[in-house]
Amino acid sequence: MPASFSPSPDDLLRFLPETILIIGGTLMMLLDPFLSAKKPKMFGHISLVAFVAALFATVAANGVPGPAFSNLLIVDGFATYFRVLVISIGIFAVFCSYHYLDREKAETSEYHALLLFSVAGQGIMVASNDLIMIFIGLEISSIASYVLAGYLRHDRRNNEAALKYFLLGSFATGFLLYGIALVYGLSGSTKLNEIQKALAAPDASLVMAGVAAALMIVGLAFKVSGAPFQMWAPDVYQGAPAPVSAFLATAPKAAAFAIFLRIFMTGFQQIAASWEPIIWVMALASMCVGNFAALTQKNVKRMLGYSSIAHAGYILVALTSRSEIGTTAAMFYLAAYALMNIGAFAVVIHIGGKGEKYVRIDDLAGLAKKQPFTAAMLTIFLLSLIGVPLTGGFFGKFYIFRAAIESNLTWLTILGLLNSAVAAYYYLRLLVVMYMHEPSEASTVLEPLTPGLRTALVLPAIGTVLLGVVPNFVLGFARNAATFGK
Repeated sequence: MPASFSPSPDDLLRFLPETILIIGGTLMMLLDPFLSAKKPKMFGHISLVAFVAALFATVAANGVPGPAFSNLLIVDGFATYFRVLVISIGIFAVFCSYHYLDREKAETSEYHALLLFSVAGQGIMVASNDLIMIFIGLEISSIASYVLAGYLRHDRRNNEAALKYFLLGSFATGFLLYGIALVYGLSGSTKLNEIQKALAAPDASLVMAGVAAALMIVGLAFKVSGAPFQMWAPDVYQGAPAPVSAFLATAPKAAAFAIFLRIFMTGFQQIAASWEPIIWVMALASMCVGNFAALTQKNVKRMLGYSSIAHAGYILVALTSRSEIGTTAAMFYLAAYALMNIGAFAVVIHIGGKGEKYVRIDDLAGLAKKQPFTAAMLTIFLLSLIGVPLTGGFFGKFYIFRAAIESNLTWLTILGLLNSAVAAYYYLRLLVVMYMHEPSEASTVLEPLTPGLRTALVLPAIGTVLLGVVPNFVLGFARNAATFGK
C-alpha cells in the first residue's frame, strides 16, 4: 500500500468509536458458545461496556477534529453530536432489553451484537464525507436493523415486520444508489466538498443535479419515515420486539436525518431552491398523515409509530428552512425526540407482559393507581411529545418553528402548529386513561420495575426536563456543530 494511503494515528483515533463497537460485537459472537447457557446476561453487560467505551472514544476523537482516511470520513462537531446521540440510544436500548429478553427467554449474543453493529453503521453514516461511505454505513445499520426487527423467529409479528422492513428498505436504497450514480456522473466525485465545488461551476447541469437530489430524497425519506414513504413504520414498530421498536424509532432516524442535513446543507447547497418545495410538501404530509392516523389507533406501539411519522414532519420543517438555525433546531429536536420516545417505549415494555399481551391503550387504565411512579414518568414523556413548556419537546418545536418563520415559511409554520394541536388529543387520551379510569387487567398484574427499565425511564425523564429547563448546553453545542466544521 502506498505510504500516502497509510492511516495515521489521528485517522485511527477518529474512527475509534466504530472500531470499538465492531470489535465488541465480534467478541460477543466468539464468546457465545461459552456464555449463552451459563451467563446469558453477560452479553448485555459486554455491550454496555462497548457502548460506554465508544462514548469516551467519541469525546477523545473530537479532540483531534479533521478528515480521516483520505477525506472519506470527517470528525467535526456535527459528527460528534450525532455519534454521542446514537451511542446513547444504544445504551438505553440495552437497559430496555434486559427485562424483555429475560421475560421472553431470548437472551443471546446475536441480539447485542446486532445492536452494536447497527450503531457502528450509524456512526459511519454521520461521520462520512463521501456518498459511498454514507451508503456503506447505511447498509451496515440497515441489515442489522432488519434482523433485529425479526429477532423472535417464532413470532409471526416479528417475521412480518422484518420482511416488510427489508423489502421496502431495499427498494428505497435503490433510489439512493441511482442518485449517487447520477451525482458521480455529473461531478466526477462522490466526496461532498468536491460535489459542492462541481455544482458551483458555471457550466454545471443543475437540472440533472436536481433529478439526482430527488432520487436521493426518496431513499432518505424512507429511512426517516417521511410521507409518502412512511407506510412501513407503523407495521414495523408494532410487529418488532418492543425494545427494537424503541431503537428503530430513534437511532436509525437520527442518523438518517444527520446525513440528510449533511448532504443537502453541504454538497447540494447550490440547488437548495429546487429541492425546497419537495421537502415542504413532505413535511406537511408527514405531519398530517402521522397525526390524523394516530387519532384512531388502539395499539400503543402503532400509535407511537404514527407519532414518529408526525415528528419526522416537524424535523423536515427545520430542514426546509435551509439555514444554520434550522439545522441547529433539527439537531436539538432529535435529541429531545430520542429521550421521550425511548422513555415511552420503556413503559410499553414494562406493561406489555410476556408475548406483549398488553399493548393496547386500554391496558394503561388505572396505571397511576397501581404504579404512580411509572405513570408519572410516562406523563413527562407525553407532555414533551405534545410540546408543553419546561420540556425538551416544547423548546424543540419552538426552535423549529422559529427557524421556519425566519425563512419566511409562514404557512408551513401555521399548519405545523395546527398539527401539534391535533397531536395533543391522542397523547392526552393516554393521560386520561392512566389517571381517570379504573385499573385494567394489565395494571393489576404488573411486576415491580426492574433496575434496567427504571434506568431507561429515569435518565430519559431527567434529560427531557433538563432540555426544557436548561437547553443552552445542548443547543450551544448544536449551534456550533451546525456549521459543519467551517
